Amino acid sequence: MSVQTHDVATPVVVSLPKAALMLLSTALLALLAYYFIGVDEGMTSVFGKTMYVHELLHDARHFLGFPCH
Repeated sequence: MSVQTHDVATPVVVSLPKAALMLLSTALLALLAYYFIGVDEGMTSVFGKTMYVHELLHDARHFLGFPCH
């Protein structure tokens, strides 16, 4: 006769400061991605009046619905 044991799932406990740091870092990365894909163009570019970032992410802009022409 064999004894069956059942694994009990335990919840992951995250402290409040660690959860706030993870949320803040995720929001910062999301805002950076939004800026570089959706906003960085021409006069508002952080790299001057170049279009390098725009051309690099051009297809992604259209795929996500950002107009640029």
